Amino acid sequence: MDNQARIVIVGGGIMGVGLLYHLAAEGCDDVLLIEKGELTSGSTWHAAGQCPNLVGNYNLAKIHEYSVSLYRELERLTGQAVGWHGCGSVRFALTERDLDWFRYLKGIAANVGYHMEIVDVDKIAELNPFVSTEGVLAGAWTRDDGHADPSGLCNAMARGARDRGARIVRHNRVTGINALPGGEWELVTEQGRVVAETVVNAAGCYARQVARMVGTDLPICNIQHHYLVSGPVPELAGRSEELPVTRDPYASAYLRQEQQSGLIGIYEGKGLAEAWPPGGLPPWDSDSELFSDDLERLMPWLGRAMARMPIFEPAGIRRIVNGAISHSPDGLPLLGPVAGLRNFWLCCGSSFGIAQGAGSGKYLAQWMLHGDSEINMTGLDPRRFGVFADPGYMGARGRQDYARTYATALPGEELPAARECRTSPLYDRLKTRGCVYTETFGWERPKWFSVDGREEQYSFRHNNVFELVRQECMAVRERVGILDLSGFAKYDVTGPDAREMLDRLCANRVPPRDRIALTHLLSEGGRIAAEVTVTCLGDDAFYVLSAAGAELRDLDHLTQGRRPGEHVRVDNVTDRRGVLVLAGPRAREVLARLTDAPLDNSAFRWLSGREIDIAGVPVRALRVNYVGELGWELHPAMEHLEALYDGLTEAGAEFGIRDFGLYAVNSMRLEKAYRSWGAELTNEVTMIDAAMERFIKFDKGDFIGREATLRQQERTLQLIYFSLDAGDADVQGGEPIYADGRCVGVTTTGGFGHAVEQSLGFGYVPPSLSEPGTPLTVDVLGRRREVAIHADPVYDPANLRLRA
Repeated sequence: MDNQARIVIVGGGIMGVGLLYHLAAEGCDDVLLIEKGELTSGSTWHAAGQCPNLVGNYNLAKIHEYSVSLYRELERLTGQAVGWHGCGSVRFALTERDLDWFRYLKGIAANVGYHMEIVDVDKIAELNPFVSTEGVLAGAWTRDDGHADPSGLCNAMARGARDRGARIVRHNRVTGINALPGGEWELVTEQGRVVAETVVNAAGCYARQVARMVGTDLPICNIQHHYLVSGPVPELAGRSEELPVTRDPYASAYLRQEQQSGLIGIYEGKGLAEAWPPGGLPPWDSDSELFSDDLERLMPWLGRAMARMPIFEPAGIRRIVNGAISHSPDGLPLLGPVAGLRNFWLCCGSSFGIAQGAGSGKYLAQWMLHGDSEINMTGLDPRRFGVFADPGYMGARGRQDYARTYATALPGEELPAARECRTSPLYDRLKTRGCVYTETFGWERPKWFSVDGREEQYSFRHNNVFELVRQECMAVRERVGILDLSGFAKYDVTGPDAREMLDRLCANRVPPRDRIALTHLLSEGGRIAAEVTVTCLGDDAFYVLSAAGAELRDLDHLTQGRRPGEHVRVDNVTDRRGVLVLAGPRAREVLARLTDAPLDNSAFRWLSGREIDIAGVPVRALRVNYVGELGWELHPAMEHLEALYDGLTEAGAEFGIRDFGLYAVNSMRLEKAYRSWGAELTNEVTMIDAAMERFIKFDKGDFIGREATLRQQERTLQLIYFSLDAGDADVQGGEPIYADGRCVGVTTTGGFGHAVEQSLGFGYVPPSLSEPGTPLTVDVLGRRREVAIHADPVYDPANLRLRA
């Protein structure tokens, strides 16, 4: 075995080999994959090989589509049989909400480029004459996907990688990983030591063991999953065409033809799923692990599956496979860097590894080698989970994800597992005031307030909380509102070299004392890596804020952006400081009741910040907000948050102060055309594409991404801001944008602007179609809605209210 490699991948299942193949395809042949057993001997070998196109996440759909497209051609490309069955799939809709979800997914399909039709029960019967359609409203038919032999796929990609110079060593257990002083990694194995610039943990169900070797852990829960193969089914004998895979929410199962037999895979609910092992970590010396079957816990779903495909039941059960599959807390794979470690990456945590292996490998290889991927990796980045994702969290969320495999995920739906991980001191107080919380990076954050006790009826359309959210918005627009946003990521950046470091990291100019700048951190290729606000509190003291979900990502940007010898200290103070947003035309009057500090424009102008006392509490007061009104973000020590809230609500009572939540924030930020990090601002696009040139200062000197941005002579994409004609639903993100009947772009986010009474959104289109007046439509739940492109915000375009 070689003792050196540029990149070492630990794990030889479909995820690790998929990455190996694509690193080699990108021209990186100095890659070594180390597998402790045979290739595929973790979860890959026993998987059922399902490769569906249909998935509800826009970026994950691109991963699935790439995998499916490659697998169809892989045997031809490598000479290795893969057992591809392009039989297609049909997923059933049992409710009107399922149907709305299908309409949304059809838009994703149009954008991503795979075939999908919403078909009636007659067409379903034509595709599968043996299936019962009792209780079925319609089906989502994806014609070109199917299933394959997992071992064949894995070995074909391994052969393709070897042909391009990559190396694979089997039967070689990694026993330790050490960080070397020069920044490299030393891997200790049964066959010797290997030094690598970069290590990738692709160990699947064993990924937590590998993580422990470098002093960290992963939010992965291994769940036992059964599938059953029947005896021969006479009705399938002699058929020239294979039945499509059926996916049925009622049975929580997939059902398919397996040669002349039937195959049923069950995702049991009601908390019955078994983790492997029940506590602790799986044995690092185990391979090809299977478990005893437990048909009792598959009831009633197995009975429902047999009723759905009645021809399977008389054939009996010939074989039962019960093996472990890793699940992340949110059902998405872990693709990207490990927080706090340089050049240590993850390619694991996929519960649909066969369908995602090739696509995950392709886009992760781009990120590793080129600094960016061509798809938005924000929702896949492992740093979306922090230390709050402890073993209890992993187990609860993993079981929840498993049980909901065939549940329709509804917009805004709140799920119960592993909540209240991070709460502000106001959590219980606001709950008594009707606060309904949503969760971001473990934080419970106000979403809306149920002032009359109603519960939200989740829907893809305007629902029963629409009017309450309107009331919250109008309270802020007309009077004054208050919001607990303590989950903001917050950092103190101090030291004699702090300004120089921030100036190098930020595309905008670092502000002078007592001023605030919105700025962006770019990759070397000029793509958008982060959005932060920087407040200068002193000559060598800066307060940096970013999105709650970016806490670890942006901490890495700051700490890893520090050069050797620079005297800069970066402190993550997220848990030490709370945040209250006070916004609305009466905000100054409320604040004036509680402070002696001057608040007029000459003394405390827009985009300025300083420390003042409010209600007897020392506060970092920043005159900035995300809703487009006169207002302040108030950042006290966390232990003073309750006292500050009490003072503000008491002083604000005469002005009609009202609590508001993130539903209202989304409405108001859309009215102001404020972009959202992770949606409009992503690693896919540059500042020029996003029409954010005003936040770049080329004249300030060098900064990361400057040269790449200067080299971008023209836009390849253009962000547009638009309103839609009237309807009962708004853009979610991922809907197709059409011109002359052709899909030409994609939406990113949207919602309803209550103050302007318009459905608003953002999207990307070719520059030639970005001008106001261009005739475009957006497909929203199957209806083409006319687009009006706006050059300016539809609310207060001159920022008069912010500057009031």
